[in-house]
Amino acid sequence: MNNAKSPLGIYIVWHPKYAKGKDLATRLYHHFDSNRYHNVTGGSGVLTLFRNANAPDDEAPLPVSWGVTDATAIVVLVDSNLTHDHAWVQYVQDLIDGAKNQGYGLVFPVIMEANNTDVCQGIHGMRWDQWSGTNSEREQQLFRDLTHGFSKMLRRLLNQPKHTDNADSISDYTQPISVFLSHSKSDGASAARTIRDWIHNNTSLSSFFDVRDIPSGLPFSDVIDQSIPNSAVVAIYTDSYSTRDWCKHEVIKAKREQVPMVVVDCLQTIDERAFPYLGNVPVIRMDPDKDTIPLIIGQLLDEVFKDLLWRCTVEKFHKSFPRITFMARPPELLSLTTLPDTTGNGERFVVYPDPPMSTDELELFSSVDHNMSLLNLTLWRVEAKI
Repeated sequence: MNNAKSPLGIYIVWHPKYAKGKDLATRLYHHFDSNRYHNVTGGSGVLTLFRNANAPDDEAPLPVSWGVTDATAIVVLVDSNLTHDHAWVQYVQDLIDGAKNQGYGLVFPVIMEANNTDVCQGIHGMRWDQWSGTNSEREQQLFRDLTHGFSKMLRRLLNQPKHTDNADSISDYTQPISVFLSHSKSDGASAARTIRDWIHNNTSLSSFFDVRDIPSGLPFSDVIDQSIPNSAVVAIYTDSYSTRDWCKHEVIKAKREQVPMVVVDCLQTIDERAFPYLGNVPVIRMDPDKDTIPLIIGQLLDEVFKDLLWRCTVEKFHKSFPRITFMARPPELLSLTTLPDTTGNGERFVVYPDPPMSTDELELFSSVDHNMSLLNLTLWRVEAKI
């Protein structure tokens, strides 16, 4: 990865005669170019550009600028106007060839209308034309599926030093993001099962649910501890959750490993002693009268995407700043247990996403560890002159 480049650039392509293309492309733009990603990239966000008009003196759009970002994703909204325009079909084919040659590029065809798959050249497309539900529900599914795909692209960027051949890099795309469902068996199994079933029926994510996902002969604790660092965690917060040792173990493990996490609020009456480490992550109420699971999974995938954007952004700084710990979320007191031991070596430095923490929070950390220096990413880059 290049220190001067943003991790990911997104191009959205649609034919100028496709009337609905502009509205959907605009919503995609606002979703992926939004301020929520600026915090984890130091203000650069995700570069998102349109290709929807013919270039001057040409019958196809301007070419894509490969290499401006570390990875390039191209979303093509495929309708009959595009498939019946030879110049645009050739343009899409050139994009597919360019993505293959560029190494860290992928084309994501979105089939908006039936019988328009030929342009994809054997690439598996997202079948908007076959999805059920309202246009708004289809849009949310598209956001989720693209976020999953973009996350796997960023994961491949992070894994590139480990690759020995093409099969290794392909596995980064084919291996789904895993969801670990942390729940109390006494009152959380039903909600966890509902979420698991929805994941299996509506996404290509994988899930870890309970003992049935543990191979025979392996220690329960070992499998749990190995699964969590490689997953995104959904903590299903019910009345008994905070009293269960395994639930507390899973949350603490997730926090110490800094994995993406959301809390699903399923409280029915009262939690006598709320587990203190359930904070510092998004909390979503699972409304029994509404289908909130798409929102839950959408938020979880957003956390995964932000985590990988952060890791790709700061990966470029590790060698030059080995004494700094980069945290994907604003630190909490539990974070102190994850820092390297610097006894006798002076100050400890932590850099976290924007915005800066409040004065009260910083004073709390200072009262616990006077040698700790906490800086948000933008302020740190200014002070480090990066």
